[in-house]
Amino acid sequence: MMKQIITLSDNAAQRIKEIMSKAESNAVGVRVGVKSGGCAGMSYIMEYTQEINPNDEIIEEKGVKLFVDPGAIMYLLGTEMDYKKEEFSSSFVFKNPNETERCGCGESFKI
Repeated sequence: MMKQIITLSDNAAQRIKEIMSKAESNAVGVRVGVKSGGCAGMSYIMEYTQEINPNDEIIEEKGVKLFVDPGAIMYLLGTEMDYKKEEFSSSFVFKNPNETERCGCGESFKI
């Protein structure tokens, strides 16, 4: 069996449900991708998606639907997505086994 591209922690799934409950009614889910940029070369992006692209990888887990950008699949394979709440900030955290380097702010990575 092929390894799932992204798995969600309970906290991440819960947070996505909260986000989707406040989203515009035409949002069908959350899209996850990567883009060039950040101090280590690549950074994660998350955004609402209004449409399903034919090449999207759709992950349904814990009552949540995630759409993975086809160009990001090879970078994200085996990643666990978590949601961390700290005293002054809260954010999604990607535990990516493909990373070789990560910047100090945790916003970008290198493969």
